[in-house]
Amino acid sequence: MRTTITLDPDVERLLKQAAQERGVSFTQALNDSVRAGVGSSKRPSGRFVQKAFPMGAEQYFRWDKALTEADAMEDEEQSRRLALRK
Repeated sequence: MRTTITLDPDVERLLKQAAQERGVSFTQALNDSVRAGVGSSKRPSGRFVQKAFPMGAEQYFRWDKALTEADAMEDEEQSRRLALRK
């Protein structure tokens, strides 16, 4: 099958280099690369498990309210800086 594709410059460079190293045509290098990429659709083995780590002494901090706390701390800092200007 004949088709037109657009390759990024770095991909073209890699394919030309592979073709030259293996002594094959550019088309053959492209076909081999596509076959290797499409054929290697291995699924990850096992189930993903997220690891959890203790966050330290402040175990009762409400992380769902972290942005509210950060805003309050920023407001306090702004107030302190304004008070220092007077």
